[in-house]
Amino acid sequence: MSNQTSGTPWQRDSWTARTAKQQPVYRDAAALARAVDALSQLPPVVVSWEVEALKTQIAAAQRGERFVLQGGDCAESFADCESEQIARKLKILLQMSLVLLHGLKKPVVRVGRFAGQYAKPRSADTETRDGITLPCYRGDLVNRPGFTAEEREPDPELLLRGYERAALTLNFVRALIDGGFADLHHPEYWDLGFVSHSPLRDEYRQIATSIADSLDFFEAMSGSRVHEASRAPFYASHEALHLLYEQAQTRFIPRQNRWYNLSTHLPWIGMRTADLDGAHVEYCRGIANPVGVKIGPTMDKAWLQGLCHALNPDGEQGRLVLIHRMGAKQVEDGLPRLVEAVRETGIPVLWICDPMHGNTESTTSGLKTRRFENIVAELETSFRVHKALGTHLGGVHFELTGEDVTECTGGARGLSDGDLARAYRSQVDPRLNYEQALELALRIATYARSV
Repeated sequence: MSNQTSGTPWQRDSWTARTAKQQPVYRDAAALARAVDALSQLPPVVVSWEVEALKTQIAAAQRGERFVLQGGDCAESFADCESEQIARKLKILLQMSLVLLHGLKKPVVRVGRFAGQYAKPRSADTETRDGITLPCYRGDLVNRPGFTAEEREPDPELLLRGYERAALTLNFVRALIDGGFADLHHPEYWDLGFVSHSPLRDEYRQIATSIADSLDFFEAMSGSRVHEASRAPFYASHEALHLLYEQAQTRFIPRQNRWYNLSTHLPWIGMRTADLDGAHVEYCRGIANPVGVKIGPTMDKAWLQGLCHALNPDGEQGRLVLIHRMGAKQVEDGLPRLVEAVRETGIPVLWICDPMHGNTESTTSGLKTRRFENIVAELETSFRVHKALGTHLGGVHFELTGEDVTECTGGARGLSDGDLARAYRSQVDPRLNYEQALELALRIATYARSV
């Protein structure tokens, strides 16, 4: 089966004939060509059967049989590619998924924003400080955050460094899972230290104990082990922003007779690059991966329906993920219009709520933040709207970290604007800390049962 649509033939570089937004400008074309060629010869980060397995699980989530938890850093840094950092990210995602599993009574699909989230779109091409203007920082895959001409120059070699760290990250994740790190029989292994002082500690421990006891009871009665409880898989995702990087890891798999982006399991298109006639949509329409698209209140009916037809013309189950990011103030009025537009196409999609990006604001001191109460409000409204329209909200998409950062206000500890400077570490967007992320999972599990 081919994943090329009828009409214009698709090749992995056919996007080069379209307008490609948010792409860095490299001065040394020969060095860039060498780096892309070297990257295209290296082994893939993921394999096609993993991609197909995720697609099957996304199809189940579309039917309301599973729930997708997608989360991780807004932008990974090369410096964070170390074992403790990676393990902390896995722990908070595991803890959130445990809470959701207990509350929703359905399997949770774990998708990390990791092993490739090294490039970020920017609102401007340049940045000016003290009268000096330099290219903006576009993530470690492109250039460096320091404010000098040398550091801000796009460097083709960083494509290879990004690939290496993506592979190292995912290999470590796989090794942890194979070694029993994600065993639901022993959720006590996942404690992040905060459990001892968190206001949520008792509720979390009760959930963990309940699930472990239930598994032990079932296995004792049935005489067989619940395999999925012992080895919970993780899938990788990142924004398919840097198209030369994505192209270099795009391979034709003869036994599948399809092209796959093997740099990740689930690539997505951001709103800044979702033009119907743009390079990112052209690239993504030809790969067999499940593909996500960020959608928001500025999208009109024709645009959204055009994306559905371009990216899933055959109506394939598990293929298209629509990640709505509306903002707490606009979701009530804006989401029904988008849902109805997609319904008219008859194309199956998985609806995921991203309550982070539509709720970004700046404090009086100039720091970007997100209010926990706005994140919760958008989530709860999204659940209610989908319920009223007869659709499933099949997942959530968060920017979060396993660290004790202070980047988003609110939550159980009541962080205020004055607390942000204490541990504000993000280079790009504010993230939920581990305690806020776990509280959010508890709120989702409680609210979803009531609608």
